[in-house]
Amino acid sequence: MGGVCALAYGERPAAGEPSGLLVLHHGRGADEQDLLALADALDPQRALHVVAPRAPLRLPGLGGFHWYVVPRVGYPDPETFRAGYAQLAAFDDELWERTGIAPERTVLGGFSMGSVMSFALGLGGDRPVPAGILAFSGFIPTVAGWEADLASRAGLRVFIAHGAGDGVIDVAFARRAREALTAGGLEVSYHESGGAHQIEPRNAEAAGEWLRRTFAEGS
Repeated sequence: MGGVCALAYGERPAAGEPSGLLVLHHGRGADEQDLLALADALDPQRALHVVAPRAPLRLPGLGGFHWYVVPRVGYPDPETFRAGYAQLAAFDDELWERTGIAPERTVLGGFSMGSVMSFALGLGGDRPVPAGILAFSGFIPTVAGWEADLASRAGLRVFIAHGAGDGVIDVAFARRAREALTAGGLEVSYHESGGAHQIEPRNAEAAGEWLRRTFAEGS
């Protein structure tokens, strides 16, 4: 456990020299430990250095943390979103410097609200282009002061998994993301299941295969 730019984080080192960096952003009401267990399912060979930051906002009365205030699903509160975005951007910049692993060898991933931040940092025109974006049950945000810069991301690899029975974030968000990103020239691997708001084992397995291909093709 450590702190970079006021964000606590959990970390799982690679077994040897890392072939890349995987940054996992947790969902609303969780913390940095939530997705570290997923790292072994995604990367059982421990080829990647995995880091999971903790969101800066604590949920009052509920425990856990979140990245921004939610006035309406799909439309983050601009002020808290911008603050979380800035903290994550600084966190990533220092992480790349600390590990010596470059942005182009980094996949930004997450679940639910965490995948929203992965989309935001991965598609933001003011940020470096990563190796890929891994999005479980999330959406590309609509928020004042941020927009996706797809023109600079042509060819970027994106993995999207979503359940058609998701009652928290409707699968329509995932379908719209697939359409927009594909039209923008990004390389989208889309996985829709019948499940709810969760990471299903078969989607985690597919994401692991996608990660291995992403880093193999980028080497």
